Amino acid sequence: MMVMDRQSGECEIRPFCDIIQFLKPGDAMIFNDTKVINARMYGRKNGLADAALIEVLLVNPLNPPGRRSWQCMIKPGKRVPPGSRVRLLDREGTLDGGSGHWFEVRERFEDGTFGIEFDTDDFELLQERCGHIPLPPYIRREDQLGDRERYQTVYAREPGAVAAPTAGLHFTNGILAELDAKGVRRSAVTLHVGPGTFKPVSVEDVREHRMHSERYELSPATAELVNRTHADGGRVLAVGTTSVRVLESCAADGRATSGSGNTDIFIYPPYRPQLVDMLLTNFHLPQSTLIMLVSAFASREKVLSAYQLAVREKMRFFSYGDCMLLV
Repeated sequence: MMVMDRQSGECEIRPFCDIIQFLKPGDAMIFNDTKVINARMYGRKNGLADAALIEVLLVNPLNPPGRRSWQCMIKPGKRVPPGSRVRLLDREGTLDGGSGHWFEVRERFEDGTFGIEFDTDDFELLQERCGHIPLPPYIRREDQLGDRERYQTVYAREPGAVAAPTAGLHFTNGILAELDAKGVRRSAVTLHVGPGTFKPVSVEDVREHRMHSERYELSPATAELVNRTHADGGRVLAVGTTSVRVLESCAADGRATSGSGNTDIFIYPPYRPQLVDMLLTNFHLPQSTLIMLVSAFASREKVLSAYQLAVREKMRFFSYGDCMLLV
């Protein structure tokens, strides 16, 4: 874990378990309790064994709570115009493995995603038989059953994400117990991480970037904890950029207000967070909206200097990499 002072930019590298030393009794830790679903599925058009392989990545349910209809990404999309039927492969990659499930392409949206409808409302069973954990593309192997647990935080509760809130992967139940014993209060927000979180900024003027939207919920209990922590002189640590996006989406005049819906908040300098005092986050790629969010907690120059140090020290980037604590 790299620890960076937001004001001075000074950095030091510590074991992650030392995070306990940087929090005080009365501080609050807010984390994202979303759970990654088995959102990647494969199938063949019309159930023909010699048809092209179709890959589906589920993004959002279109009619909760039934969860029969989904917005999704499809490759290759040109092979499945509206009206196409695709029979799903089971986890072993066979058509005749007993799944028997299929979906129909209902429409294609302006952003290139699709609306599909499955043949069953039993989404849990569908995930179990046909679903794969959507590992990031830089993990160059097929998913394994163990990834269903490994690519989750220890506090994952609410199914709906297609990518893990990776800053939380560093925590163990033991570290959480030590934080509890120290008097650090904690509570959850929910933001279902979508594939848009990886979309780079490709425009010269960041104000023209079209930010993705993600479903969130901030409970009255979490809002009350954030407000009480500040009123008592404590600090709020957000675990991950997703937690920041929820909190700042629900900020008004320096106070948190509970709510739920979809947020497309884009945080970048000179924005200054209203509710978050400390941030724990993994290292992010250049031109990403995530590194711009981190730069709202310190100057861009300080953040880039810290990243240069991380590269020199051979710290690891990406989902299973090292992390950075801004204090």
